[in-house]
Amino acid sequence: MKQVLSIKYLVLRVKDKGFTLIELLVVISIIGLLAGLIISNVAGVRERARDVQRKSDLDQIKKALRMYYNDNNSYPTSIPTAGSQFSGTGGMVYMKSVPGDPSTGSPYSYYQNNCSNGTEDFRLVATLENKSDPGISSSQKKCPQDCGATYSTDSYVVCAD
Repeated sequence: MKQVLSIKYLVLRVKDKGFTLIELLVVISIIGLLAGLIISNVAGVRERARDVQRKSDLDQIKKALRMYYNDNNSYPTSIPTAGSQFSGTGGMVYMKSVPGDPSTGSPYSYYQNNCSNGTEDFRLVATLENKSDPGISSSQKKCPQDCGATYSTDSYVVCAD
């Protein structure tokens, strides 16, 4: 009789150690839900990182253009293509390599503005991937479309100040 009781006790203990099918399905669905949320957020991080790079590139080009203006009392009619050296008269190098768009490598849009009122200005334009970036509207307010510069509503703009 002792042997029968111990076998029943052993069988009951083995049953208590396992998981039911419903418990496994609940855990798997929770893990799947969390993985889906994480993956969707990681994709947005890459876009925002490229947008930050675009803004930084435009700021660097702006500084080079300001140095060019200080030396020549005017802005260039165009800037070199992405990857090329930006230099002025007398061999002065303003940028060793002009940056391009991080996802395509294409050059940023550049507009030299000679307004009828005699002021000279420029616009650098990049299209951001994150269309809801608050920097878009603030940059367009700071650099309005005038004197020949045109850009779309999702463009980030840098001007001479």
